[in-house]
Parts: sequence; structure tokens; C-alpha cells
Amino acid sequence: MKNPLADLPPSGKLLGLDLGSKTIGLAISDGMRFSATPLKTIKRTKFKNDAKELVEIIDENKIVGLVLGLPLNMDGSEGPRVQSSKAFARNLSAIIDLPICFWDERLSTSAVTKTLIEADVSRAKRAQVIDKLAASYILQGALDRLRNTNA
Repeated sequence: MKNPLADLPPSGKLLGLDLGSKTIGLAISDGMRFSATPLKTIKRTKFKNDAKELVEIIDENKIVGLVLGLPLNMDGSEGPRVQSSKAFARNLSAIIDLPICFWDERLSTSAVTKTLIEADVSRAKRAQVIDKLAASYILQGALDRLRNTNA
């Protein structure tokens, strides 16, 4: 099976995306790709507006590739959310000339939610940070895989 991250350049900052129906959580890696840091959450409107904001973030941070969470079903099959994510990636690749890779995001939101609950973060506060933290979780998983693949 092909490494899902094979198209990413060997170095440079990556942007992680947790694509939801109402928001897009964003996380960024450091240039050495050791850690993913939550960046922000974009409230989704129209694709054109969302893409414009993403392009600004990509340019400001000198991003070299994107890691988009792939919301597979628990059994590994693809449902409507996967098709939506792939369509978003196709539309975005028409605007930006960067590799967009997918990373299995199963359990990312529940893992982050569990951590926030254990840290006694209020429900309102969790709602504000969950998407960018999920993006960070997704991106960190990809960074760990890259490091282990290149070791």
C-alpha cells in the first residue's frame, strides 16, 4: 500500500485540516516537522471564501503541503463525509499548487474531547477549541508517520 504522505516535500511547514460541515480546524507544523500546533478555526461559509482564507494562511506561513483529515467509517469504509472531503481537496487543488494528502482521522475528535474532559475544560470552551485541536491531532499523527518512515 502506498504511503498516503508520499507526495509531501521532504521539508517545510505543513498545514493540517479537520474539515467539518460548519468549521475547518487548522493546525501548523514547525519547519522541522516535530510538532503540530493548533492554529485557528475557520467558520465555513462558501467554498470561495473558505479557500481565500486558506490561501492567505498558506502564503503567510510558507506552507509546503496540506494534510487533510479523512473521516473514514470505523470499519474503514468511505461514506458521504469522505466524498465531501475529497471534493473539497479537488476544488482546493484547482486553486493552490501544493500537495494535499489525506490522513485517517478516525477517533481524532473523540480523543481530543476525552483529553479536554479529563482536563476539566468546560463544554463551551471545548466547543471553541475542538476543531483546531483535532486538526493538530491529525497533523501530529502524520508527522509521527513521516518521522518513522524517514528514520
